[in-house]
Amino acid sequence: MSKIKYYQKSLLETDWKSGISVFLVALPLCLGIALASGAPLFAGLLSGIVAGIVVSILSGSEISVSGPAAGLTVIVATAIKDLGSYPGFLVAVILAGLLQIALGYLKAGKFSSYFPESVIKGMLVAIGLVIILKQIPHALGDDQDYEGEFEFEQVADHQNTITELIRSFIDFNYGAVIISFSCLALLIFWDYAAKKNINFFKVFPSALAAVLLGVSINEIYAIAKPEYFLGNSPIHMVAMPIFNNFQEFKNVLIFPDFSFLSNPHIYTIAITLAIVASLESLLSLEAGDSIDPQKRISSSDKELVAQGVGNTIAGLLGGLPVTSVVVRTSANVYAGAKTRMSSMVHGILLLASVVFIPMLMNRIPLSALAAILLMVGYKLANPVVFKKVYKEGYDQYIPFAATIAIIIFKDLLFGIFIGTFIGLLFVVFTNFRSVISVIREGNNVLIKFNKDVSFLNKPRIKNILMSLKEGDEVLVDGTRANFIDHDIFTLLYTFKRSSKSKGIEMIFKKVNRKIQGDINHYQAETESSH
Repeated sequence: MSKIKYYQKSLLETDWKSGISVFLVALPLCLGIALASGAPLFAGLLSGIVAGIVVSILSGSEISVSGPAAGLTVIVATAIKDLGSYPGFLVAVILAGLLQIALGYLKAGKFSSYFPESVIKGMLVAIGLVIILKQIPHALGDDQDYEGEFEFEQVADHQNTITELIRSFIDFNYGAVIISFSCLALLIFWDYAAKKNINFFKVFPSALAAVLLGVSINEIYAIAKPEYFLGNSPIHMVAMPIFNNFQEFKNVLIFPDFSFLSNPHIYTIAITLAIVASLESLLSLEAGDSIDPQKRISSSDKELVAQGVGNTIAGLLGGLPVTSVVVRTSANVYAGAKTRMSSMVHGILLLASVVFIPMLMNRIPLSALAAILLMVGYKLANPVVFKKVYKEGYDQYIPFAATIAIIIFKDLLFGIFIGTFIGLLFVVFTNFRSVISVIREGNNVLIKFNKDVSFLNKPRIKNILMSLKEGDEVLVDGTRANFIDHDIFTLLYTFKRSSKSKGIEMIFKKVNRKIQGDINHYQAETESSH
């Protein structure tokens, strides 16, 4: 089957449905991230469109979905403020994109392979938990914070995730609660019916059904229960910009001001954007591969080039920087996506919604979209994952748990690096323990070097030697060691020289010629000194 026919088949069978689901998730996130970044609302939508259509074509992954990322909001907001110009900031976005393209061609994408699987699993679970914690307020009608806000400490209102949750439960909106609970119940039932192979529920997108239900309930409020009608306050609704004619659309477009190329600060911002956006994209790529039902391995270098092209075009057109995003990618996978056509559909729908139906989109309550995101969050943070990782051992579970905690209470990249560092400590510890094995049978003791021995193994060898008893016959077997550090020679030979007085017999077996030579040399020097 040719690639074109493969994509056509996938599009007609599943990807159109998952594309709709991702579009419904991405729409409020694009708007919310633009708002948080201090950029025009349309800039977020524009980036979503570019990412959905352009990056999807070039991507190294079949299921990754890109767009404006919450992880860049602080960097973007600070950069715009420092430069005092959004057109100037766009120049930094273009430069960042060119840097990413260069990184892709330099094969820098391989860096993502160094993150442990336990940390990637922890990242997915943590993002699922953050989605749940951040969407509960929207489900309860507390829409004071923008969609896509994932930080624990909320600078805008001096709240944090926990205090915001408490506030939401104390002062909730009855109309929003009814909508979110109804949509959530529908989604749960829809998944159950689809698993029972009831054809309609397998064919029709559950996310679209939930949105239609949410819109319908809110419209009924307008007639039968006006005090519950969420449209009375725009804060509870999707808020897409509306263009009455082509001139208004042209007026909202912002283009880069290349005179800022003479500003040295531009290059610092561009490098920062390129590094952070690349890291987030590579991590999202690894996360996507780990939940891909087909277990495909994506090209990280190709993804960096795709992200670079996307950021270059987004900057030229006036959009925010883009990355591959775990939330959108997860929503894509759980909606049944098979190929990149799903992400393209989501980009085309974003474009169509801006051009043709912005007023209809603005009738969608955020509480209905919160229900969709809560389902995505639950699937990412399913309790089964905790049990599975726990059974794999503490060396997997501790980095996993640390990654989750730090991402929830700090941020994504910090959590990833700390989790990876903890995982590395376990690797080093395990490696140390496996270098030397000790077998005792009565007074016969075998000290076996299973691999190369460095000075870092000196404390363990000291402990082993100190544990030897009078009458022990000790064989030190260095057969498997290609390298034994000089400090270890010294330690072993010094102990051997004094071992007879302690009633301990020590023999070296099949040591490397260089090792034997060093010992003989050391022995000769020692004897001559006496």
